[in-house]
Amino acid sequence: MHSPAGRSVFRAFLRTEYSEENMLFWLACEELKTEANQHVVDEKARLIYEDYVSILSPKEVSLDSRVREGINRKMQEPSAHTFDDAQLQIYTLMHRDSYPRFLSSPTYRALLLPQPPQSSEA
Repeated sequence: MHSPAGRSVFRAFLRTEYSEENMLFWLACEELKTEANQHVVDEKARLIYEDYVSILSPKEVSLDSRVREGINRKMQEPSAHTFDDAQLQIYTLMHRDSYPRFLSSPTYRALLLPQPPQSSEA
């Protein structure tokens, strides 16, 4: 999750498992945490809620009722950390569920193969 290239490959894998929304949600939460402008925080929090938390969203992430209720309360006055508990829950889900499958996938194994040297034609 620290490497942009690693995130890109893992995200492509998640797409094949129909769970790319977990990575997108995690990234949106990371972006929200960097925001200092309250007006922008309000707007981004609303979009994250609509895109990933709302039960009406086609990209809804799987959150337990305790976390979902906490977000509903925090949305009255959103902050850059409104989704911290949910983000941790989704990260844990990816870490325990999707990531082990990724490590045994052909996609990941292909990354481990030695790459042939690039020829430099003049």
